Amino acid sequence: MKGFHARTRARNESAWLLTPRGGLDYRLRHDMRRFEDSDEVDLVVIGCGAGGGVLTQRLARAGWRIVTLDAGPFWDPETDWVSDEAGSHHLYWTEPRVISGDDPVPLGSNNSGRGVGGSMVHYAGYVPRFHPSDFAIRTRDGVGADWPISYEDMRPFYEEIEAELPVAGEDWPWGDPHRYPQTAHQVSGNGEMFQRGARVLGIETRVGPVAISNGRFGHRPHCIYRGFCLQGCKVNAKASPLITHVPDALAHGAEIRADAMVTRIGVDERTGRATGVHYVHRGVERFQRARMVAVAGYSIETPRLLLNSATKRFPDGLCNDHDQVGRYLMVQGAPQTAGRFEAEVRMWKAPPPEVSSEQFYETDPTKPYQRGYSIQTVSPQPVTWAEHISAQGHFGADLRRYMSDYPHWACLGALCEFLPLPGNRVTLDDQTDRHGMPVAHFSYSMGDNDKALMKAARGTMEDILRAAGAQEVLTIERFAHLVGGARMASNEHDGVVDATCRTFAIPNLYITDGSVLPTQGSANPALTIMANAARTAHLLAHRTPSL
Repeated sequence: MKGFHARTRARNESAWLLTPRGGLDYRLRHDMRRFEDSDEVDLVVIGCGAGGGVLTQRLARAGWRIVTLDAGPFWDPETDWVSDEAGSHHLYWTEPRVISGDDPVPLGSNNSGRGVGGSMVHYAGYVPRFHPSDFAIRTRDGVGADWPISYEDMRPFYEEIEAELPVAGEDWPWGDPHRYPQTAHQVSGNGEMFQRGARVLGIETRVGPVAISNGRFGHRPHCIYRGFCLQGCKVNAKASPLITHVPDALAHGAEIRADAMVTRIGVDERTGRATGVHYVHRGVERFQRARMVAVAGYSIETPRLLLNSATKRFPDGLCNDHDQVGRYLMVQGAPQTAGRFEAEVRMWKAPPPEVSSEQFYETDPTKPYQRGYSIQTVSPQPVTWAEHISAQGHFGADLRRYMSDYPHWACLGALCEFLPLPGNRVTLDDQTDRHGMPVAHFSYSMGDNDKALMKAARGTMEDILRAAGAQEVLTIERFAHLVGGARMASNEHDGVVDATCRTFAIPNLYITDGSVLPTQGSANPALTIMANAARTAHLLAHRTPSL
């Protein structure tokens, strides 16, 4: 273990840059290197979430002069995060957006973040890898799109990020079988119900993988099982870039400029190269010069920014010569099924993700649909539980009865791989926001394959809970995890960026967030976004003339 810690620390010292009690060292922010707008830095990064945070840390450590801008605040877990659902809504992106389509996707708490750390500040902490098959579903299954890279290209970066978070879990048998740096956490009543029902049905399960420290890691404290992962982890046991990569980035000379809303990317019409970014900071419009620009605003804000940065050369938006920007945006079907048990379960007394199964992840030729789904424990807090119950039509005295019965319920959630469709896209609306930018308009409609997967996942979860002894089951249909919108492809007719995440149209403009993912699998995307950003940083730090 000493050797593991030494290797990890040599690559990323963030866990050792916290205070001995596990808090943020405010001297890093106070003493942070600061650049002038007139300084032509090596790189300006837009967004400090999963993709932007890792890219910043890696290239700062390589000696690059970097400014990273984030539209939200520089969070302080001790003072800004509370053990209260309603009091945590400020963690979400709440700027106006327009949704439409046959199946409009609500935007906010389950798929959008704001501030340094991005949506990983309020994600559940679940970090499975994508499977090798996810990178070639067109070749293997005749649907979706192939990536221009393979799982083998990503594997070393998966391993690096898993070590830095670090990830705790049992040995993983699915996809590319592998082990995790830390042993699995204990299982609560919710996980026990999943395991009990799965055993009856012959379904294989595992505990983890979660980016929640099981024991101390550097100065990172262990999990205390308070159950408020989705409201921001006050003890810093749960990984997010704010804790796992930003401290090291600051220590190596990066500037992270919070409360800075980027409105346009500057482009020199003569050379066709990005020159920096226009942004608003404390009500003042400014422009940061840069030799290179990387966008990491995620699947709604990244297309919106590109489309709003139209020029004479790019009248329909940057990098949009072939009408690819904003297209193929995906969500995952995320139905949740709850089961009522005679004994108390107390599902809130643990991190929401504990036990999971990827037994149904791959295409089953005996089924009437392609690709598959995964199943995880989820443990909604009371407000979210009330939403679950009211979605079934229970109100008034009936709702109060279900709420008072809350300790007796267990809850499972599925992630269904919805396929990329060109009509699911982000465009610019006629409305404008407080910065004068057109509001993003996200139109989404499910395909027939998507609907079949949702139905199958629902049936499996209800079977598991009934097999465990549930007396009543309730299922709601919902969505989670945005990806796509500026996808990676082998050519500019099929995507926005190449295999290195460089845009086809502008040679010094990169995109390193979830918008570049051509497919999404049945796995939570955070680990893949971070690993892909680490891969891009590695290529840039060791780049050849072609990069």
